[in-house]
Amino acid sequence: MSESDRAAHQVAILGSSGLLGSALTEALTARGDQVLRLVRRDPGPGTGGVTEARWDPARGLADPAALEGVTAVVNLAGAGLGDRRWTTRYKDKLVESRVTNTATLSRVLAGLDHQPRLVSGSAVGVYGSRGDTVLTETSELGTGFVADLARDWEHATWAAEQSGLSVAHIRSGIVLSPSGGGLARLLPLVKFGLAGKMGSGQQFWSWISLPDHVAAMLWVIDHPAITGPVNLTAPQPAPQADVVKALAEQLNRPSFVPAPSIALRLALGEMAGEILGSQRVLPTVLAESGFEFRHPDLTSAAAWVTGAAR
Repeated sequence: MSESDRAAHQVAILGSSGLLGSALTEALTARGDQVLRLVRRDPGPGTGGVTEARWDPARGLADPAALEGVTAVVNLAGAGLGDRRWTTRYKDKLVESRVTNTATLSRVLAGLDHQPRLVSGSAVGVYGSRGDTVLTETSELGTGFVADLARDWEHATWAAEQSGLSVAHIRSGIVLSPSGGGLARLLPLVKFGLAGKMGSGQQFWSWISLPDHVAAMLWVIDHPAITGPVNLTAPQPAPQADVVKALAEQLNRPSFVPAPSIALRLALGEMAGEILGSQRVLPTVLAESGFEFRHPDLTSAAAWVTGAAR
């Protein structure tokens, strides 16, 4: 579909203030779409093609009429997995911010007179740690806290799916960005030559550059025939040590300082299992639908992240 043939969208976004939501909002408005940000505070004034409406994760919209005319809804809401240590209370917050929010949204959308497209967040963690097994959208799901969380997150769209809405679950990999995302804590260490393999370093990281993640979200919004799980990862997942090496080479820094498994577990607790886990995920649905990556390999992605290609 060429840009000139594409009908303009009005897109509602949950989680619009985060890394992905902010970048998606910018990309949508840049191409002429209207954006409705669903926020938990009092709505601010509209500007530059962006308006706001009040959202309550438990009750839904303060003004349901705000969704009239919306052609797509993108759900990126969720507390950060790496923001804190996983205490029982924080794990409850991770579940509430994803599953409860999505279930509420799903019921609201199911009750609309029109049927907008729903693109709802998920993560490749849904597959669990699977070594070097190649994983696609048809692979069976894994076990563990993140796998269970992502599975429940996807199942929370049940009401919308039952009402006939077109629903896609975007299973995001590690987002490579100069600020925020999966590199928020790692990139500063790489810049100072203080990064290297974590654990064995051979666990696969399924990564994607921020521009490709945003472009993939736009692609899924524009292609409502794409439903079900969609892996948002680059076509070349790589061992963790290779990811760090690629970044370090672009910055002319060494990458030999290891982080032993025991040190990660002491520092991060249960979340260390996700860093040390291995997921070799391929973006089969994107590839078969004709999506083209700007950064299909680590070299080009690392050059963009470090500024060598900008």
